[in-house]
Amino acid sequence: MNKNVRERAQRLREQVRQFCRQEMPEALLDKAHRHQVLDKADYVQWMRLLQAKGWVAGHWPKAYGGQEWSALERFVFEDELARQGCPWIIPFGVKYVGPVIYSFGSEVQKQRFLPGILSTEAFWAQGYSEPGAGSDLAGLRTQAVRDGDHYLVTGQKVWTTYAQWADWLFCLVRTGNEGKPQSGISFLLIDMRSPGVTVKPIHTMDGYVHVNEVWLDNVRVPAENLVGEEGKGWQYAKFLLQNERTAGAIIGQAWHVLDRLKRLAREADASGQRPIEQPLLRQRIGGFELRFMALQEVAYQAVQAMVDGSDNGGEASLIKIRGTELYQDVAQALVEALGPAGIAFDSAALHSATLPPLGPDDSGGILKEHFYNRAATIFGGSSEIQRNIVAKVVLGL
Repeated sequence: MNKNVRERAQRLREQVRQFCRQEMPEALLDKAHRHQVLDKADYVQWMRLLQAKGWVAGHWPKAYGGQEWSALERFVFEDELARQGCPWIIPFGVKYVGPVIYSFGSEVQKQRFLPGILSTEAFWAQGYSEPGAGSDLAGLRTQAVRDGDHYLVTGQKVWTTYAQWADWLFCLVRTGNEGKPQSGISFLLIDMRSPGVTVKPIHTMDGYVHVNEVWLDNVRVPAENLVGEEGKGWQYAKFLLQNERTAGAIIGQAWHVLDRLKRLAREADASGQRPIEQPLLRQRIGGFELRFMALQEVAYQAVQAMVDGSDNGGEASLIKIRGTELYQDVAQALVEALGPAGIAFDSAALHSATLPPLGPDDSGGILKEHFYNRAATIFGGSSEIQRNIVAKVVLGL
């Protein structure tokens, strides 16, 4: 890997650390470290802080407001933010639909949508999964029928993250039924304020609404909101997923929760005992350390392959599998190490400065993250699908 690329990435990592120490608003950082629920205003503040640094879309081309980061810079940026316990970078605008628009959209679409994505003036949601078409996305049934200068869209999307906040939905729809299922899919941009759009919340086991159902009932969508060509939506959808391959956040999240477990293990309880004195816990932490070191090494090798152009497409799937499984295993150990505090879950403490009933002040947030991230091996492509990808592109099966 080019020495200059490595040096730029290391400088960026140091800049992110300095930013977290000196520029992050204390209230926002405290909520993030306690894993409290962040509302829309918190995320707007967070995304705009990053944009003020030129970071929110640093991987974009300079022509569209980015910095043309290398794969390593992008990886390091996401990795360090996650290690510092910063809020999630909501990806649907800056990571997902933005690159699709500037790569395949019309000039009118670029001028209309890209500035609002960069400034977080517009919130986006992803309309991919449907009942019966999640992992098998090619089986989607939401129909878009051409009617003059509009499409009439009817169907249902599910597990749509933060649709309750969204101004726009980028949506895979079926515009044809000829040939392979993939060939009849198109990529539409839908105004969430359109008549016929209904959002129904799905309450997850952490007591909060992260995901939703989105019902589309004869929604009139201007034909000018079609991205690229009709019937090419599957191609754009694959590009979107390939564009999000560095997986830096997964590595950083695994490190962050492992670091919290080690700190908790060193703290004495009311009787003066420290969990780290238990041989089984020490052995367990040691095993996690070895798994993390292996995961980190594979991730850097994958980034190296991306930079060199020698990646085979299976690296990201392997990291997704190992990273999310490690995260879940360490989070389970962390909850167990909390003792009685790992049983008493007070969701009210996640919405205010109220302390949880037992344990350290972030115990409620630890439980929330543990509950929510049971889905980490499902969303973004389930582990079963990721294993199929590895078998196909790596093993040739």
